Amino acid sequence: MSQTLPKPQTVLTGEWALFLDIDGTLLEHAEHPDAVSVSAELRSLLQGLDHKLSGALAVITGRSVAAVDQLFHPLKLRAAGLYGLEHRLQPDDDVEVAGEPADIAALADEIEAELGHGQAYIERKGRVLAIHTRAAPHLLPRATQLVEQALASLPEGYRVVAGNAGVELLPLEAAKGAAIRRFMGMAPFTGRRPVFLGDDTPDENGFEAVNDAGGISIRVKPPAHTTARHGLAGVAETLAWLRGQL
Repeated sequence: MSQTLPKPQTVLTGEWALFLDIDGTLLEHAEHPDAVSVSAELRSLLQGLDHKLSGALAVITGRSVAAVDQLFHPLKLRAAGLYGLEHRLQPDDDVEVAGEPADIAALADEIEAELGHGQAYIERKGRVLAIHTRAAPHLLPRATQLVEQALASLPEGYRVVAGNAGVELLPLEAAKGAAIRRFMGMAPFTGRRPVFLGDDTPDENGFEAVNDAGGISIRVKPPAHTTARHGLAGVAETLAWLRGQL
């Protein structure tokens, strides 16, 4: 069930900082995370927005920063990957990388042995383990059960987050809101008001952080329950709104 939220009317100027989720926000979801591509038009749009905002633009994503770079090559953006476990605070900086612990690697092996042949895609992202079931929705309950059961055998500090078409196991400190707050504490973001666009459950934490900072929270295809205060109907409307900011 979805709801109708007011569309954002703000025209972004130097007063604002822009934070963008990728999948489901800038790009339509695909059955496999690698089955998407970025057009030259989208690269140009993001480059233009980055220039207009004097660099106060960052992508906040569940993908790794390396995956973001591969997707948007040759464009390099400020980015928080793995929900903030990885950061590149400036476009030319090195990436603060999160490695894969042995217990998460073992769990990934176990889940892949059971579900990997049934069209579920097990994505290993350092300390984050994602099970994508868009190509096999009937596997989502079992995938969720497996990661929830795993919590008992893992060190404290992990949580399970269910998404639109999959489930993820990630550390408590992996939160988009924390990543947004980190960027907001440094130039060129400091002193601006944040705008965050996202489409899924992990983005809710980012919406809360932006609301607390007096910014604008925008959920793409908003469900019945969301902390976002504005909505856009889909990726096409999101891109049209962003083009209107230039």
